[in-house]
Amino acid sequence: MENGKLIETTVQFVRETLKNAEGGHDWWHIHRVWTNAKLIAQTEEAHLLTVELAALLHDIADSKFHNGDEEIGPFTAGQYLRSVNVDATVIEHVQQIIRNMSFKSSFGKTVFHSPELAIVQDADRLDAIGAIGIARAFTYGGFKGRELYNPEIKPNLNMSKEEYKNSSAPTINHFYEKLLLLKDKMNTATGKQLAQQRHDFMAAYLQQFYQECGL
Repeated sequence: MENGKLIETTVQFVRETLKNAEGGHDWWHIHRVWTNAKLIAQTEEAHLLTVELAALLHDIADSKFHNGDEEIGPFTAGQYLRSVNVDATVIEHVQQIIRNMSFKSSFGKTVFHSPELAIVQDADRLDAIGAIGIARAFTYGGFKGRELYNPEIKPNLNMSKEEYKNSSAPTINHFYEKLLLLKDKMNTATGKQLAQQRHDFMAAYLQQFYQECGL
């Protein structure tokens, strides 16, 4: 299948699969990550088809919504890509990107690296910070029934991977446990540049939040 047609077919597959997804992990999240990935790829040496497919399929079956199963995403992406006759080498690369790109993957030893992973990971992290990131954090917190803020529950800055996966802490804690850390975890020059402004916006938001709380 010609690359343009393959991307178009993949977009249709993802939109259909995620039509009832939680608001922070829906098609429009995918679309933003895909757009960011293409932007970052302009200044990096990378295989663009792999970047686009990984960006489009990275949350096709997020473990958060599948009982913590971290293999269901790579498995589902692989099933789809084989069904449209994508080259086996590209399929394996896309699966490895999906398997290794999440924030929780950084808790362990990272054994897979590629320019394509760096790009898609940065694109996904950009969507976790800034105005969109704030909106997504509170959307997911509401979905999970979490408190907005509780000054008696302090952020845990030394969590294990399992503690992170099982956390039910207030959403504001998530800023300190993940979102404010992402700026310094960006891989690419473009990612770092775009992350700084979004990071600054979150810092200003938190200052305003505490001011309105009378703290």
